[in-house]
Amino acid sequence: MALSRGLRCCQRVFSWIPVLIITSVVLWSYYAYVFELCLLVYLLVFHVCFVMFSWTYWKSIFTPAASPCKKFQLSYSDKQRYEMEERPDAQKQILVEIAKKLPIFTRAQSGAIRFCDRCQVLKPDRCHHCSVCETCVLKMDHHCPWVNNCVGFSNYKFFLLFLSYSMLYCVFIAATVFQYFLKFWVGDLPNRPAKFHVLFLMFVALMFFVSLMFLFGYHCWLVAKNRSTLEAFSAPVFVNGPDRNGFNVGIRKNLQQVFGEDRRLWFIPVFTSQGNGHYFPLKNRSSESQNPLLANEDMWEESDDVEDQDPSVTIEMEE
Repeated sequence: MALSRGLRCCQRVFSWIPVLIITSVVLWSYYAYVFELCLLVYLLVFHVCFVMFSWTYWKSIFTPAASPCKKFQLSYSDKQRYEMEERPDAQKQILVEIAKKLPIFTRAQSGAIRFCDRCQVLKPDRCHHCSVCETCVLKMDHHCPWVNNCVGFSNYKFFLLFLSYSMLYCVFIAATVFQYFLKFWVGDLPNRPAKFHVLFLMFVALMFFVSLMFLFGYHCWLVAKNRSTLEAFSAPVFVNGPDRNGFNVGIRKNLQQVFGEDRRLWFIPVFTSQGNGHYFPLKNRSSESQNPLLANEDMWEESDDVEDQDPSVTIEMEE
């Protein structure tokens, strides 16, 4: 027991190494650009890019991953009934009965109700268990080591903005340093320590930009299709079978699900995503009518005590 706790503690410490690497590179770039090169003409725009990058990175790291609320946890009586039942088919039937009261439309590959034995919850649609965070995460996209956090419903917008402002930060540095890089290349730059900062700034900015460009482009495609990274590799399974486009309700509505309806807030790292992460509109609305409780979507949402609130604050997190 003590050994496993020690290993878990070491894992948590080492998981911050990628974040420290990114932070160190960014702080060095700030020092090199502001204090060594001291390009006064560009400093205002540079600081705007730096602040937005830092803000979105902070939100991506420290916004807690949202977990399913109590409605998806087994009640004491249901838990007793489930654990005492030894027959797998009977256990599946118990979960089916409970799921009829919840907005659950996806299934496991076997067709059974998706249930997490570790968290003891029925998984909402698009929810998955993260072995690193040791909890179920609403609309989980992936666990990102560079932010040491799960990217999901509560911080997916922040992650996308982090990628976009990272690209902008790299492009701005590369564009404004390029003229000095040319002088360094032909030997016209004075022999000062700043010339080495010019060389490394140009190299690092271009290297990060290229890698970020592919990652950002991939996630833009995912948003347009209303898929997560996990769903892109393994299509969600519905009652009628797997369907990669099961949650695709059109580009405009797909964008609004992530960024909200107010376009003035799209590029600001504040939570504006639609819903509460437990229910997502389906492309095939006929599937929803199969559940009598959810034939009227508003009926469930009005009874939900986490409606229209920031999930990073109100949704109960499991330790």
